Amino acid sequence: MVCCGARVPKSCVHGETMKRRAFITLLGCAAMPWPLAARAQQGQRLPLVCMLESISEDTLGAKTRHAAFLEGLQQLGWTPGRNVQIEVRYAEGDEAAVRRYAAELIALAPDVLVAGGANAAELLLKMTHTIPIVFVIVPDPVGSGFVESLSQPGANATGFMMFEYNLCGKWLELLKEISPNVTHAAILRNAGTPHGIGQFAVIQAMAPLVGIEVSSIDLHEPAQIERAIATFAQRSNGAMIQVASPTGAVNANLIIAAAARYKLPAVYIQRPFVAAGGLISYGPNFEDQYRRAADYVNRES
Repeated sequence: MVCCGARVPKSCVHGETMKRRAFITLLGCAAMPWPLAARAQQGQRLPLVCMLESISEDTLGAKTRHAAFLEGLQQLGWTPGRNVQIEVRYAEGDEAAVRRYAAELIALAPDVLVAGGANAAELLLKMTHTIPIVFVIVPDPVGSGFVESLSQPGANATGFMMFEYNLCGKWLELLKEISPNVTHAAILRNAGTPHGIGQFAVIQAMAPLVGIEVSSIDLHEPAQIERAIATFAQRSNGAMIQVASPTGAVNANLIIAAAARYKLPAVYIQRPFVAAGGLISYGPNFEDQYRRAADYVNRES
């Protein structure tokens, strides 16, 4: 089996669309059983799929991604409540809640676990080495230690790499295109995570080539984010980039409102940010990843 990462979608700028070069990221799959169909055929209890999301249910794009997953299952013949059970937990961006819900879902002895994001994947992989795990929108599964390599994941996990880090340099190029006067940019990220470090490294490497100085805003709780953006905005010719970050996703509306308040051009990683009032987005199609994840939940060796 081969897992395909999502194509880079069309990106929105002021309500218009720009076509961008698409790419595919491949991730091999572990050699293990995916027992959903087998359980249904044996006439036992309904197969159980448990989903853990580190974000809030109200996070931008969360509901449409979940709907895409259910749509993918239904296209394969699975209807929740009829021939499959679905249990979902949203941790609201709280690390303690992620840990609590991970233990709670594993205790239900599901046939397959679906991990939304790096935080959820990390906790589930630490807590079970036997239940199959399908992860989605994980920026760096190898760097995070979730899989051994892209071609041979090993263990009990497989899934979808969010994107290749080379994409991150494009965010700076877009800032310069839409706002040529920009001279410095704040990168909103989770600095202590492998994907926060990896994305920032690519952006730093690109910065001298486009003439933009970059600095980091490490994301924590809402009041801290608001203060950090307000402080950054005191400099002229500034802009922001919202990279892949669970904390950034949970606080998306706050960040979008702050960018508008301080008149900071901002690039976001996904289209729902633009739909909620953000300026421009460029990144993977997360809905497509969830839709494809349904196929891996459905499979068995």
